[in-house]
Amino acid sequence: MADRLGRPLRDLRISVTDRCNFRCTYCMPKEIFGKDHPFLPHASLLTFEEITRIARLFITHGVQKIRLTGGEPLLRKNIEVLIEQLAALRTLEGKPLDLTLTTNGSILARKAKALKAAGLRRVTVSLDGMDDAVFRSMNDVDFPVADVLAGIEAARLAGLGPIKVNMVVKRGTNEQEILPMARHFRGTGVVLRFIEYMDVGATNGWRMDEVLPSSEVIKLLRTELPLVPLDPTAPGETAERWGYADASGRHDPRLGEIGVISSVTRAFCGSCNRARLSTEGRLFLCLFASQGYDLRALLRGEATDEAIASAIGRIWQGRSDRYSELRSTMPAGSTGGARHIEMSYIGG
Repeated sequence: MADRLGRPLRDLRISVTDRCNFRCTYCMPKEIFGKDHPFLPHASLLTFEEITRIARLFITHGVQKIRLTGGEPLLRKNIEVLIEQLAALRTLEGKPLDLTLTTNGSILARKAKALKAAGLRRVTVSLDGMDDAVFRSMNDVDFPVADVLAGIEAARLAGLGPIKVNMVVKRGTNEQEILPMARHFRGTGVVLRFIEYMDVGATNGWRMDEVLPSSEVIKLLRTELPLVPLDPTAPGETAERWGYADASGRHDPRLGEIGVISSVTRAFCGSCNRARLSTEGRLFLCLFASQGYDLRALLRGEATDEAIASAIGRIWQGRSDRYSELRSTMPAGSTGGARHIEMSYIGG
């Protein structure tokens, strides 16, 4: 099954909560998501059984990978139960799902073993700098770097790998952390990825002049660390891969690799194979979408599996989203006339 631009459906990202214990300025700024912010009531959230049912129906259309997101997904009570249910599913080829989770790492140290035991395969951890003052400022809740690093180590010991660490680079805020992050994770088996600061949502005050292009990130890294380009590992991969080189100029797998995600300066819409399911069961076809499709109404109505699967198929086949490609043709600061959904609601 392909959309209007010939893109297959392979990756489903499921937000399990709209809540987070961080207030990162580029995602959930404190002035918007304060103590009185009206988060979704529990009854509005999809139950674990509803999530598992919808995941199974997406698999019938070719989904092979599921990523749990948030908010902060580890805040969802008994998340291990959901992971166990999803881990029991099989792809059309009869293989286990590539089941992964993105987390800020704040409670990963005490959850890692249980997550692995439930069937989670790997984790991606968000970390925006090694300097404690910079990181505390960016998460805006005074959370220390050391506790996130402890979570990463716990995940490694539990076998939740290969671990990826995502760093959002915001010019004027944390670009000085690029080299320290690379130095820290080089040779550890952790894949560090640098993400361009994106215009997701309407509350982060995004400006193009705060975007540090990935090309500049690579240029900076190569002043100290020899890098060679690597081939993609899978179709639709968002990260451009670079491997650390040895003295002969060839990639040394023992030193590992980094990735850059250039969603602003080098759009990858043409190979995007991802759909996103919000916490309350709305299907979004693009990270920059302004509207979604209500699947919860079908789940809680009398719709059969066949009817829901058919609806998913029709939605995907009608998809033509390519916001990142179109961004360069829009006037500066424009979003094409639409208000984007918040990243904290749809998941990154």
